[in-house]
Amino acid sequence: MNSSARPVAMAPDRTEEAVNAGRREQVAWSCRILAMGGHSDYTLGHVSARAAGGERVLMKPNGLGLEEVTPGDVLALDLEGARLSGAGPIHLEYVLHTEIYKIRPDVGAVVHTHPPYATAFGATDATLELLNHDAVLFREGLAYFDDTAELIVRPEQGAAVAAALGNKRVLVMRGHGLIVTGETVPWATYAALTLERVLQIQSIARSLGNLLPMSPEMADRVYPEKYRDDHLARYWDYLVRQVRRAGLAAGMPGSGDDRA
Repeated sequence: MNSSARPVAMAPDRTEEAVNAGRREQVAWSCRILAMGGHSDYTLGHVSARAAGGERVLMKPNGLGLEEVTPGDVLALDLEGARLSGAGPIHLEYVLHTEIYKIRPDVGAVVHTHPPYATAFGATDATLELLNHDAVLFREGLAYFDDTAELIVRPEQGAAVAAALGNKRVLVMRGHGLIVTGETVPWATYAALTLERVLQIQSIARSLGNLLPMSPEMADRVYPEKYRDDHLARYWDYLVRQVRRAGLAAGMPGSGDDRA
């Protein structure tokens, strides 16, 4: 991803209302998937999508754990954080999302969570190594924010975080957590899960011996076939099925008698 990429577009044959309904559902599934993947932290952490038209944000509300969010819970905010629809409280750190959307037209989704390996990684001077195919997703490197470990609650703080992200996919917030962006909710979700797996593998590998990363040239050769939209669509469908099998889909569309 980079800041010169095309803006996220709406499918030409769908109304804004239909597109946004689908994106609300994706935000809720993303929350469930991330919870299943170890990103839960009480009611903290949030996922958002850029609404059709680009001037609104569809965001998880405060007060619910990731595994509890349904499409009907998702809030609509404008880019200044004012509520447009939805009844739940707004996360204090909504500016992490709004300020990124303002300067990154290529970003269609933002994830902010505090997963164990990524958070621990941010508390060290370690760098991400290209140890396997998963790491290749981040071959262009990670961005870092170390201005403060405070909650990011003011627009100027959010703007500083967005500036630190630059054109990268991921921002490691030292002493805090991480931000992962994507063109779509499935891409941002998959990248957040994959980064945590990459850092877990790197931690294990370092305990076994010296790290032997692949070259940047090899990473560039691996990337095109490994990271494709058609692969991601299948991964997303699998992750939704996995949430259902785990009994974590209560309240989600098509869940029938699923139990949380």
